Amino acid sequence: MRESTLSEVKGAVTRRATVLVIGVIALQLLFVASFVGALHEPRLKDVPFGVVASPQPLAERTANRLDELPGSPLDPRVLPDEEAAREQVMNRDVDGALLVSPTGTTDTLLVATGGGRTLATALGTLTGTLGEAQGRTVRTVDVAPASRHDFNSLSSFYVVVGWCVGAYLCASILAISAGARPANPTRAATRLGTMTLVSLVGGLGGALIVGPILGAVPGSVWALWGLGALTVFAVGATTLALQELFGITGVGLAILLIVIAGNPSAGGALPLPMLPPFWQAIGPALPPGAGTWAARSISYFDGNDMASSLSVLSAWAVGGVLVTLLAAMRRHRRAAEPEPAGGGSGGAAGRAGSGA
Repeated sequence: MRESTLSEVKGAVTRRATVLVIGVIALQLLFVASFVGALHEPRLKDVPFGVVASPQPLAERTANRLDELPGSPLDPRVLPDEEAAREQVMNRDVDGALLVSPTGTTDTLLVATGGGRTLATALGTLTGTLGEAQGRTVRTVDVAPASRHDFNSLSSFYVVVGWCVGAYLCASILAISAGARPANPTRAATRLGTMTLVSLVGGLGGALIVGPILGAVPGSVWALWGLGALTVFAVGATTLALQELFGITGVGLAILLIVIAGNPSAGGALPLPMLPPFWQAIGPALPPGAGTWAARSISYFDGNDMASSLSVLSAWAVGGVLVTLLAAMRRHRRAAEPEPAGGGSGGAAGRAGSGA
């Protein structure tokens, strides 16, 4: 009876299932560590910040005083005038700018809630506290205001997350439906072609939902469609490449890369300058971070400062295509190689099983 029960247990929980369960637990713990580690203690750190004051020595003294604040919350630089400050905020070169009044005691803080309301609020609190300590007041001017339908400027982030999730789920289904690794280059190319169609449909759907349907963001639907298609394809091609290299384990690696590492570092829930150094460093290089930055640029900054983000997404897309096709061709060539002497029918049967 005991042997029968033990046999049933072994039959129900195979070695492969055990390994997969351990992998899922590892992903679960990494998810908790990544999200809580990135988001549990937001603070300003080296935020690009402009200073406008006259005469020039006053501007330099103000910048130096801000640069020496405990914890280095700001990375100040002197700007020539208000016009330059507004231009740099709109170009996303700085996240805020302080215009020091030369005659009165009321200064002006330029912010952009379209780039993240949390960051704009934190800058307002910091400069207001500093001004109060010197007997001055600070009024805030929003240069690139977020839509009133875009709570905390998160809609751009959420649509990118949706694009990414749909992409790796679709790529996973395409691969798992007929084996985690394509048997030949034609099948790999077909899956990439399918991902292209999915990208066009998913990108357009997301752009329509956050734009005309819900009115969450005011950006160009055409630009958002293009960004969505590129984001979906980049993530989908990367997932296919990981599956081609590592089989079913590639699904877990895609989740690790896109969800566990990519989402908390994307600058969505917390803008990049408020993230810890590690997440702040990796965020712009991963598809969720690049997509979120570009989506906000389209929505609130007239499409400024998108070249780097689009380059990152394009690199993931091209890399995913090349790895998927090259790995499939390599496996196909190896499968077509003549059997070594003594290989017998076992090798041929093995290849036939693999092709099936």
